[in-house]
Amino acid sequence: MLFGTAGVPNSSPGRSTVDGVKRIRELNLDCMEVQFVRGVKMRDATAKQVRMVASSLNVTLSVHAPYYINLNADSEVKVRQSVQRLYESARIGSIMGARNIVFHPGYYMKRTRDEAFRRVRDALEELVEEIRAFGVVLRPETSGKREQFGELEEIVNLCAELDLTLPCIDVSHIHARTMEFNSYEEFFKALELVENALGSEAVRDLHVHISGIEYDSKGEKRHLNLRESDFRFTDLLRALSDYSADGLVICESPNLEEDAVMLKKKFEELRQAAGARG
Repeated sequence: MLFGTAGVPNSSPGRSTVDGVKRIRELNLDCMEVQFVRGVKMRDATAKQVRMVASSLNVTLSVHAPYYINLNADSEVKVRQSVQRLYESARIGSIMGARNIVFHPGYYMKRTRDEAFRRVRDALEELVEEIRAFGVVLRPETSGKREQFGELEEIVNLCAELDLTLPCIDVSHIHARTMEFNSYEEFFKALELVENALGSEAVRDLHVHISGIEYDSKGEKRHLNLRESDFRFTDLLRALSDYSADGLVICESPNLEEDAVMLKKKFEELRQAAGARG
């Protein structure tokens, strides 16, 4: 399991993506999710430089596509613009050497869930063919607000119907959205759901987001540091270890690398303990 941060670590002296990658390695972390949330503004030449540095330091990269994506928008123009933003995220991501392209699919927009699902799926089905040569995987993310498309089952079912698509499981979003999903048993069942729908390979190729989170009846309000929240992250790590899961764990806590380092250390302790028992 690889652990890293959503964006450049807070302690990085420089704020460029290259600076962030170097700081990730100094922290003995493993991966970094490059944040394109305000738009894909990285040039091809910069992406090539990022790839070279990340490869030399053995840091795995992923990309978070812009927030301005709604594949279920009322306006067809906005749907096309959303698809284009995803395409550009995938294109630059591939140049950078990032395999996983994370994104929020959109909102229900007062449509039935079945209709929203169909519209999101159809938009992505077309995109998949356009990005096939890039060698990337699209990662629709579970959402934190109930008005957003992105229940765990919706995301898993969406991925089951599309090529080159696997879930981004934001465990804190699911917790905020359901006001449940906060126990070893629930985390383990989620991994079983992924494996049953997508195969054992999907559980060996996870992409997980985690942070503490504040929420109300509508879902997510804001991210918190893990120790300042009610999220039972040790139970999650134990479930991942017991299930022999693999992949990337991206920390989105405000303190970023502090929680990421803590998670990596705890996970390694759990794996070592399990090995000793075995």
